[in-house]
Amino acid sequence: MYKIVRPLLFKLSKDPETVHHLALSFLKFAGILGISAILKSFTKVNEEILKQKVFGLEFINPLGLAGGFDKDAVSVLGLQALGFGFLEVGTITRYGQPGNPRPRIVRLLKDEALINRMGFNNKGADALANKLKAQSNLKIPIGISLGKSKITPLEQAAEDYLYSFEKLYNKGDYFVVNVSSPNTPGLRQLQNKNYLTDIFLALDNYRQKQSIRKPILVKIAPDLSFEAINEILEICQKYQINGIIATNTSLSRENLKEKVDEAGGLSGKPLKETSTKIIKYIHKQMSRLPIIGVGGVFTAQDAYEKIKAGASLVQIYTGFIYEGPLIVKKINRDLAKLLHRDGFKNISEAVGAETI
Repeated sequence: MYKIVRPLLFKLSKDPETVHHLALSFLKFAGILGISAILKSFTKVNEEILKQKVFGLEFINPLGLAGGFDKDAVSVLGLQALGFGFLEVGTITRYGQPGNPRPRIVRLLKDEALINRMGFNNKGADALANKLKAQSNLKIPIGISLGKSKITPLEQAAEDYLYSFEKLYNKGDYFVVNVSSPNTPGLRQLQNKNYLTDIFLALDNYRQKQSIRKPILVKIAPDLSFEAINEILEICQKYQINGIIATNTSLSRENLKEKVDEAGGLSGKPLKETSTKIIKYIHKQMSRLPIIGVGGVFTAQDAYEKIKAGASLVQIYTGFIYEGPLIVKKINRDLAKLLHRDGFKNISEAVGAETI
């Protein structure tokens, strides 16, 4: 059904962001208690084989929605009703900011990809804290992606991340240090060892003083060299970072079917092999570090490849836009079949199976 409606949605506006806001409004409506319950009856996949504990949190299935779709948590109840195992909101910054000028999303239909240059548009950490405070019906883990405000100098980045971390600490189940978006000037420099050390040290010092030690993850770019990844892994080990998200969007335009001259980060099918390659490398280097795999996941087979490469959890974004809301049920249902087919008793047994 969605495949029939999708061309109409894509033609509804020359600016894809308009359709995105319509989708958020629909999902917000779908989050109303009665409607949400009906929706869950169609989308729920209850498979014991998909349940696992990762960085201390319980997941009913491994499929999550990547940060960037619902930055300000306006539609989390509707998204939960679609059957996701977890959601990630943000990227949020200390100060609310409008992001880059529109249009800032480009569809590459032949490649089943997107280019976005959103620039961390969001209402800020204080507004998100108030929004999540009112969401008492959330039953799945909620991650919060943290970014640097555009007006904050790189030298003050640690203080900027710390403000959002403190403000939102009691509202999220895990936190992501996003230092890999290509759409905030200079942000990717924070993947440098010195900057990243300062950020991790500030966040780790704060959480050590709390009664609950919440997981901190870092999200990396697909354009990093293995040498740069090794440096990040060393810092993760030193400051007991609980996981890594591989990967964010790419600046590369290699092997695209469509010729395009647009600034921003590329996501979707063209990133599938690159992100899986990085997942496999990280798992070989540090198998105990949980990985959330993201990049080009459109089917259960795509997700399964990332899990066997070393990802404990998987996120979708572009696949969600191209395949529609029922992609969640389809991936979870078919993933359970793949695991049963290959003789695994639990999904955790399949993590890194191809790297052994």
